Amino acid sequence: MTLFVIAGEPSGDRLGAALMVGLKTLSPGVTFQGIGGPLMQAEGLESLFPMEELSVMGLVEVLPKYFALKRRIAQAAQAMLDSGAQALVTIDSPDFCLRVAAIVKVARPKTPVIHYVAPSVWAWRPGRAARMARVVDHVLALLPFEPPLMTAAGMTCDFVGHPVVAEPLATPSERALIAGDGPLILALPGSRKGEVARLAPVLGQVVARIRAVHPTARVALPTVRGVAGLVRELTAEWAIAPHIIQDAATKRAAFAAADVAIAASGTVSLELAANDCPMVIAYDMNPLTLWLMRRAALIDTVTLVNLVSDTRVVPEFIGPDCRADRIAPAVLALLQDGGASQRAAMRVTMERLGRGGPAPGLRAAQSVLDHLRR
Repeated sequence: MTLFVIAGEPSGDRLGAALMVGLKTLSPGVTFQGIGGPLMQAEGLESLFPMEELSVMGLVEVLPKYFALKRRIAQAAQAMLDSGAQALVTIDSPDFCLRVAAIVKVARPKTPVIHYVAPSVWAWRPGRAARMARVVDHVLALLPFEPPLMTAAGMTCDFVGHPVVAEPLATPSERALIAGDGPLILALPGSRKGEVARLAPVLGQVVARIRAVHPTARVALPTVRGVAGLVRELTAEWAIAPHIIQDAATKRAAFAAADVAIAASGTVSLELAANDCPMVIAYDMNPLTLWLMRRAALIDTVTLVNLVSDTRVVPEFIGPDCRADRIAPAVLALLQDGGASQRAAMRVTMERLGRGGPAPGLRAAQSVLDHLRR
């Protein structure tokens, strides 16, 4: 059996590699063609072209590459049609992947198309599911409440678990990398320059308020190469000099050892939950963007721990509420009481996302094979 697999982002590359491992376990002899990054290539995929060409976000960034991306869409669709593959498996990156799927479906309507990562129609723009159903037959969902939404739109769907439950946790030797006295605060201002520029000054003010109450407090700040220089610049005058982290082992240690985290909104809340770390969510953005998002939103929380656990125990400070005088008391309260209610919700979250069961990659592989047999 041959599958044509497409991933367009590093997160999709991780999902794709785990899926490929699962498929090779359950269906020895399966082969792959398509587009992927280094992790998928390590599992035997020869990428049609560099995946990085597809890792473009935002209208301003996409416009200069519009015609190049259109050519790549046509190239990928033709390669799929020429491959003899039994199915097309697309992974996230809907702007690219679903356009490829549409071309394939026009040429060969009976070709099974499987999409990994359901669109967040529970949060906004619910019409996306119906549009996706025109070219997608089956969906692999990361969140347990997504299958009914996909099924209602006309696709079959299996919950296969979230990859966070399979991420390695810190070993005892790794935890020693971040050892020290005093409470450890994890500062997570985001991975994009705009996020860091908006949030780092606010977090600096929060840190100053924490130091006034806990003079021995320490701060760890995991970051990525693309914004590390900006992070160093914006944290140079913080009341507590942060330990800036870029390597994976020390990041795992910091997540495991932290007493509380102040984090930008996003999937990082699930990483913190996996490490049993209480958190406060803080995020700021352009006021017009915030107004538009709130008008379109279908939910009253942006934190996945709150959504999956069906609680609202993680406090959020978004937009005009993203102020040190509001964030700091919530952090200090967690340091004082240990965040017992949050820890209970985080355990529920991890259980509902698949912790303790088969690895998500294996579950995804089984779902793909079951769908193709049907």
